[in-house]
Amino acid sequence: MSQPIRFYYQGAVREVTSAAPTQTILQHLREDLHCTGTKEGCAEGDCGACTVVIGSLRDGQLELKAVNACIQLTPTLDGKALFSVEDLQQPGGALHPVQQAMVECHGSQCGFCTPGFVMSLWSMYLKQGGKQPTRCQINDALSGNLCRCTGYRPIIDAAMRMGELAPVAFDRAALAAQLAPLQRSALATYSAAGRNFHAPRTLAELISLRAAHPEATLLAGSTDVGLWITKQMRDLGDIIYLGHVAALGHIAQDGAMLEIGAGVTLEDAYQALAEHYPDELTQMWQRFASLPIRNAGTLGGNVANGSPIGDSMPWLIALGSQVVLASAAGQRIMPLEDLYLAYQQKDMLPGEFVQSLRVPLPREGVHFRTYKLAKRFDQDISAVCAAFAFRFDGQLVSEARIAFGGMAATPKRAAATEALLVGKPWTDDTVSAAMAMMENDFAPLSDMRASSAYRMKSAQNLLRRFWFETRLDAPLAAAALNVFAVRA
Repeated sequence: MSQPIRFYYQGAVREVTSAAPTQTILQHLREDLHCTGTKEGCAEGDCGACTVVIGSLRDGQLELKAVNACIQLTPTLDGKALFSVEDLQQPGGALHPVQQAMVECHGSQCGFCTPGFVMSLWSMYLKQGGKQPTRCQINDALSGNLCRCTGYRPIIDAAMRMGELAPVAFDRAALAAQLAPLQRSALATYSAAGRNFHAPRTLAELISLRAAHPEATLLAGSTDVGLWITKQMRDLGDIIYLGHVAALGHIAQDGAMLEIGAGVTLEDAYQALAEHYPDELTQMWQRFASLPIRNAGTLGGNVANGSPIGDSMPWLIALGSQVVLASAAGQRIMPLEDLYLAYQQKDMLPGEFVQSLRVPLPREGVHFRTYKLAKRFDQDISAVCAAFAFRFDGQLVSEARIAFGGMAATPKRAAATEALLVGKPWTDDTVSAAMAMMENDFAPLSDMRASSAYRMKSAQNLLRRFWFETRLDAPLAAAALNVFAVRA
């Protein structure tokens, strides 16, 4: 029996009973609710014109996050609250401080992108509690919003200005009370247009569903699957949504490993990992897509998708991370690099899914770096993503793990280069030989992001950069290693 989608919007609980399971939130806002402030610019989560804020309960606590409505599906709203630009109007028609600041600072010209900017700023406003943000916080909050008119300066001025205006309170407790009755404790299935949208709540329900429907599409953050709908017009068949499975949302330390459930968002996963690897992963965290994408996408989804240009896999592989697979037959744990067999082919049996990732915590003596090369700092796909994790025995390389994205059909280790390095002194001559050996590991392709020659030269030069940062014979080398080495 189909159960309706229930969510809170504009002061009331809404029910959806007939929308297609693959209808996007943007489509529902504009076509069904006739709230047209939210715009469609790219339909792939890149431009931010469709930005909305989603409120949800996690362990009884309210979370509010900006996401891209153009690639999020309407059934994922079940049990949540939706906020669009229409919600910001104050009693009597007054503007919210975010909107007033945009007016005063001339932050809008053609206006098409403005609702998305306003919602990103409103999300930051709520997170800051009305306090004035830093420039870094502003840049991160707006990393998913593009504007062709203003040059961004007046929008950034508005972000600074909004904290100087009279604050507007937001009643989190009242919203949490509205959402509490909408929470479900067991599997809910929504059916419409001949398709089913299954939303399990427990790991046991998910395992059973996956065994019964191995052909169903698994949906987590929808940052990739959403494009299958909006760009490729694919029929996804039945869908199994992972976003309500509490067991997939945990982060816990297990001995020398940090276990991250497959449902943990990229933002939460990178935040937890950066606490252990602050110098090594903070910039990768900032440069991974945009904040709305990180708020929706999951680390487990990034790994399960297995894109050869995914930015998480190289450093996960270099660290020696493991992937935990689950099915009705039980669990399998394997090194992450063994999961990928060929382009878009993975060592997963029918009915299996990624349950979690096990990431090694910092080990004494291991020197770890990860680098991303792309045309833009924010929200750009890598031409080359590299990760290195080395251990030294005196002047000799005792352990070398090198992994790249963008260099092969899968995220891949540089096995021949690693073999050449182990047992050799960590010197300029050794590095030069290793750079030449890298041509035996990879035959990169040419595409719109980079040529094959550029990719190879960049990968080789990143190894040399790693040497410059960790070389053992440089002046003040000990001090440099203390700054950059992974903490014990």
